[in-house]
Amino acid sequence: MWEKWFQFLLVEHRGKTIGVLLGLLASILFVTFGFWRTVFIAICIGIGYLIGKQLDENKNFDSWLKQMFKDR
Repeated sequence: MWEKWFQFLLVEHRGKTIGVLLGLLASILFVTFGFWRTVFIAICIGIGYLIGKQLDENKNFDSWLKQMFKDR
């Protein structure tokens, strides 16, 4: 029964479900760790996502690092 309900939520109301879950997670983090620690966690998650996305797209990680930290 719960599986069908979760499947319905993810298929019919995907954006709303993800938004509610992210809001719940953010509120728990704010209450538990405070604002700045939560912002730091969000930044680390974002950086991890970008690195993972580059690796998933089969791009060369070494060339990506060189591009990010090239001399200006």
